[in-house]
Formats: sequence, C-alpha cells, structure tokens
Amino acid sequence: MAEQAGNSDLILENREKLSLSGVEDVSGFDENLIVLTTSQGELTIRGEQLHIDRIDLDVGQLEVRGRIQELSYGEPLRSGSLWSRLFG
Repeated sequence: MAEQAGNSDLILENREKLSLSGVEDVSGFDENLIVLTTSQGELTIRGEQLHIDRIDLDVGQLEVRGRIQELSYGEPLRSGSLWSRLFG
C-alpha cells in the first residue's frame, strides 16, 4: 500500500526558532524533546528549553523556540500484519 506524501516545510532560524508545516500530530514533548508526526514521517526535535509557541493541527502548523540541537526523521510505521509488511 503506497501513500503519497504531503508537503512539509521546515524553517530553522539561528537554531532558536523552528517553523514547521505538514504537522499531523504531536506524540509527546518536554523541554528537551518533541516528537511529531508529519506528512514526511516521524520527526524528533532535541534541544534545551524547548517550548511550543504555536500549534494549529487543523492547518498543520507548529512553531518551536529554544536551543535546537538535533532534528531527525524516522520512517512512518506501515499498517498491517508483520507478514504482510515483510512480504507485501
């Protein structure tokens, strides 16, 4: 089952302000870690004193402030049984 990925923009200003579009969900957050689901997969933001300034999931917008040290994307989990994912 192939999905068409939606658009997602990421703007990082001076490693202190991050603006994102294409945000679908926030899985968890604290002052050192924010985990998001985006149209491009799971995004993990690591840093210090992270704070979500603005979030609007209806339009997929998110703004984060703090000391951003790392951004990393993971692949989204595919649905279905283990066998269908291995041999599908």
